[in-house]
Amino acid sequence: MKHLLVLLTMLSLTAASGCGYMLGTPTYQGVRTVHVPVFTNTSFRRNIDYLLTEAVQKEIRTRGGYRLDDAETADTILRGRIVEIRKNPLSETRFDDPREIQLMVGAEVTWVDRRSGQILQQRTFPLGSALSQSVSNVSFAPEVGQSLATAQQESASRLAAQIADMMEIPW
Repeated sequence: MKHLLVLLTMLSLTAASGCGYMLGTPTYQGVRTVHVPVFTNTSFRRNIDYLLTEAVQKEIRTRGGYRLDDAETADTILRGRIVEIRKNPLSETRFDDPREIQLMVGAEVTWVDRRSGQILQQRTFPLGSALSQSVSNVSFAPEVGQSLATAQQESASRLAAQIADMMEIPW
């Protein structure tokens, strides 16, 4: 009986140590709320700023690590700026109509602690000759009923997921 009690105690201590695992999203200590104002847009494409802002807010709500709050009461503010949007044809018909189109969205994001003014994270999701994995890149085919609107929504969702990844503490 004594050996069983010692064994159970050791097992409970091992389980309590956690073995390095964590439940939930790894978040910054002391940060519980975030405010996400509408992203600014320096491109000539309309409404992508609202789509991206909504997608980022939805991603933050879904992951559950932080709570959305007003600018006056939030611990942090996540500001973003869409710096570039490109739409390139990938393939064309023999009459030069686009068959498949690629949509790329580049943004700059800054996450600031409102209380201290400290920058928690700052990242650019660039477009350039060497496209990285961090750019939101979507292709769509108008011939099969896909549209620029659905491509913009998908691109905003992908970029929002990358922005939310940025807000998590790296393992």
